[in-house]
Amino acid sequence: MDGGRRLLRPVDGLDPALASSRAGLSGAVASPFHGFSFFHPRALAAPKTVAKSAPRRRPRRHEESGALTTFLRLPGLGSVLAVAFLSGVGLLSAIANGQYAAFVHDYGAPADIMARALGFRIDSVTIAGQHEVSDGQILAIVGVDSRQSLLFLDAGALRNRLLAVPLIKNASIRKFFPDRLVIEITERKPYGLWQRGGAVSIIAADGAPIDKLDNPKFESLPFVVGDGAGERIGEYVALLEAAGDLRGKIRAGVLVSRRRWNLKMTSGVDVLLPEADPQKAVALLARLEAESGLIEKAVVSLDLRVPGKLYARLTEEAAAARAAQSHARGARK
Repeated sequence: MDGGRRLLRPVDGLDPALASSRAGLSGAVASPFHGFSFFHPRALAAPKTVAKSAPRRRPRRHEESGALTTFLRLPGLGSVLAVAFLSGVGLLSAIANGQYAAFVHDYGAPADIMARALGFRIDSVTIAGQHEVSDGQILAIVGVDSRQSLLFLDAGALRNRLLAVPLIKNASIRKFFPDRLVIEITERKPYGLWQRGGAVSIIAADGAPIDKLDNPKFESLPFVVGDGAGERIGEYVALLEAAGDLRGKIRAGVLVSRRRWNLKMTSGVDVLLPEADPQKAVALLARLEAESGLIEKAVVSLDLRVPGKLYARLTEEAAAARAAQSHARGARK
């Protein structure tokens, strides 16, 4: 050991591992002593090395192609692909020739056929809430038959078909697996009759057209005429209620210029009502009719548009007779 804390010893006496590096180390440190080398004590401890795991190697292309080759060599794969190809060609040919459409029409779609085989056929259909629409009509509207399956039945599409019918206000379609379908509907109630453009239709309370008038049982419903009269049929019904016993002599309500109502009486007389507070005018008309039978007399129209006054227009015969009477009275005077 010299003064620099260096170990001085023959190289031949060192550890064989250190001796193997003799040439390099002795070349790095110039020494006048032959057969000796100088080492710092710390250099004797070899540094520790930590083994690192090798990165994962991605499969090379030749390995992937090898897997594909192995798959393609599976026994029977060629036959399966050939059958699939021929089936596809046959299906396209059937579609082009119309045979597939005929098959679906007779037996249903392939998906429905499989679902029915698995137990999802439609065995029962329950219909509730109908009054004016028959069960057969509802089934015809939704198009449910034995070719369909409950599994692939589009309930939303069926509901939209029902809602497209004016008489049906709301509808609910529920599927109870495996084989039951429940249809619940809410119908619009016939509320009145509306004539426009020469055609008469049955309408609901909100004025929505329900159907054409082709059933005599609806002829007694409140009857309105004119543009916009259907949406305001509630106003006309209020006039009928104000008429009291006179209601039976009112045939229809005519909406004039979308502003006011005229009443068409069963006797043919027209009653002109004011735009403001027509119910009060109808109540006055009912009282006058009860006192004098005014409507049954030879008048063409009664004008109540001026509050508190009544103007009557006589028929031509009545007007002529009245004129003759007036002339005779004047001559006597």
